[in-house]
Amino acid sequence: MDKDASKQNFSSIDKLRQIMARLRDPVHGCEWDVAQNFSSIAPFAVEEAYEVVDAIEQQDMEELKNELGDLLLQVVFHSQMASEENLFTFDDVADAICEKMIRRHPHVFKDNDADTTSAYIADNWERIKATERSKKKSNDSGTLAGIAKSLPALTRARKIQERAARTGFDWSDTAGPRAKIDEELAEVDNATDRENLIEEIGDVLFTVTTFARHHGIDAEQALKISNEKFESRFKTMENIAGGDISPLSLPEKEDLWIAAKKHEKSMKSDK
Repeated sequence: MDKDASKQNFSSIDKLRQIMARLRDPVHGCEWDVAQNFSSIAPFAVEEAYEVVDAIEQQDMEELKNELGDLLLQVVFHSQMASEENLFTFDDVADAICEKMIRRHPHVFKDNDADTTSAYIADNWERIKATERSKKKSNDSGTLAGIAKSLPALTRARKIQERAARTGFDWSDTAGPRAKIDEELAEVDNATDRENLIEEIGDVLFTVTTFARHHGIDAEQALKISNEKFESRFKTMENIAGGDISPLSLPEKEDLWIAAKKHEKSMKSDK
């Protein structure tokens, strides 16, 4: 790709691919881009995905456009490195997802008379995914196979539980996981050492995720809301105090917390 290629009459995606190929050129490319590998840029893919979600939650469409571009760059970057090693190309990636979408939507692309209710589509989607997992060249093709270990822990817990629940291994209502929370908290109180304490607290979080799931709530999203609420209240505490609250006594900080909560309520009532 010559220096003026970015101005040539390529489609946008072809232009991006040409730019990435130039950046990876061992002689004429960018030293940083050439030095990267799959592992070194993997964290950026996760980061960009989160920034896409942030833009959506902020309802900032201009920022969403930019963040989707950053996420697309990660796909092109990985595909370029793979093509250099003759593993696969960007076109292979696109072909694979096209085939998967057609395969997973038989009610759209194959059987026009199929049941199109949401429940049927969701169940059929999972059946097709299970069939795909069983055909993969892996030693693990069981119910829980293929759940990414790099997912946020609460999200992964929910996915594990949902897979297990499809086999019938689940509580029938919210009473079961609610009672289990008390049981796990008692085990936290009786922990014998730090390693045991970590394990028992993990069990509490896993069970709370189950409890949330039975209420139709995503524990990851619920915790995110609580994080934002605490952050907002803490900032209000600092604003009321006029700065750093570290020198204040705990009772004074608790008074500020109460004042911050009252401020939050008044702001909501004004809307």
